Amino acid sequence: MPNNFNLPQFISEKITLRSESLFIKDLTTFNSELEKNIDSKSVLVIGGAGTIGSNFIKALLKFKPSKLFVVDINENGLTELVRDLRSSVGYNIPDDFKTYPMNFGDTVFEKMFKHERAFDIVANFAAHKHVRSEKDIFSVEAMIDNNVVKAKKLLDLLVEFPPQHFFCVSTDKAANPVNIMGASKKLMEQVILSYGNQFKVTTARFANVAFSNGSLLQGFQERIIKNQPLSAPLDVKRYFVSPEESGQICLLACILGKSGDIFYPKLREADMLDFATIARKFLNEMGLNVDECATENEAKEKAIAFKPESKNYPVYFFSSDTTGEKSFEEFYVDSEIKDETSFQGLGVVKNISLPSKDLLNPFFEKLKTLLEKGTIQKNDIVLLLSKYIPNFEHSETGKYLDQKM
Repeated sequence: MPNNFNLPQFISEKITLRSESLFIKDLTTFNSELEKNIDSKSVLVIGGAGTIGSNFIKALLKFKPSKLFVVDINENGLTELVRDLRSSVGYNIPDDFKTYPMNFGDTVFEKMFKHERAFDIVANFAAHKHVRSEKDIFSVEAMIDNNVVKAKKLLDLLVEFPPQHFFCVSTDKAANPVNIMGASKKLMEQVILSYGNQFKVTTARFANVAFSNGSLLQGFQERIIKNQPLSAPLDVKRYFVSPEESGQICLLACILGKSGDIFYPKLREADMLDFATIARKFLNEMGLNVDECATENEAKEKAIAFKPESKNYPVYFFSSDTTGEKSFEEFYVDSEIKDETSFQGLGVVKNISLPSKDLLNPFFEKLKTLLEKGTIQKNDIVLLLSKYIPNFEHSETGKYLDQKM
């Protein structure tokens, strides 16, 4: 990687094509309301070591909370979060600031939470977020457990100690889902909204976060560092927000939303970019040209033989054929009621009538019965999800991203 590579600048100039945040006007307009609801308040962030969670924390610390606890299973990620915050200027880190490497579904988390008794703001970013997490019944069970079952367990805990604001991140893939990850997040939306009459709950569907942890774009950086070829689909387009914007949309949704609101960024279809275009832009930024290869093996062989002076870097472009991939993104379905006037950079799906817990409880009973059988297949979960998500049309090809570079 060139020493002068400026990632935030690259994202701004080559991907989002925005010189300032999409949400800067909303942050300015509602600054007083944000201050009122954050200053001197206690905050719990779950999954705070990831890209979105950590940027939520950075947006939050522009204000002055009195207490901040961060929970994540990634101990190294929490360590870097602390070092990053402590080494930066402009963040109001409270004296009562603690990080806990623990799983929010474990008993020790419940002990910690009950010891603290209550938080004013609770934000949950812990999730299986990758389509590649769908492979077989074991990976699917882990995904459903994290995205839905543990989310419900957290909500039941919050009923005892209700926060003023509860936020749980969703995904654009929850709109007309074609993969189990998207379906699990759509069901998660329904589960959290069913608690909306007991305390305020909000969520957000948003675009890909450029160069987020584990993303294909972050993978471009890793491939260059390791002298390995780049690989990207030709036919997959996505909306993108910057890491900073990802935290801002979640903070705005968490604090400013009404119970049941689902936020999304107001982006146009023309804003979408395909991954192959970004790969070309990225290599050009590195001072390299694309050497397009016909196969993965050709790309790997050329990477081994690559000489920096040649400037031609091996890339394998392909047509997407893996399970659960959508060629485009969408933030809502036609039947949903949308408010696109209250905010400059945000739209809101309004849920006039919140889902009933009584209607969702049978799902958890049937899921428990299925998992206790021990002989179920992935399709059994797909069929169960389809009963509770009418517009879920699973796209199964028998091929998965773990089979690709």
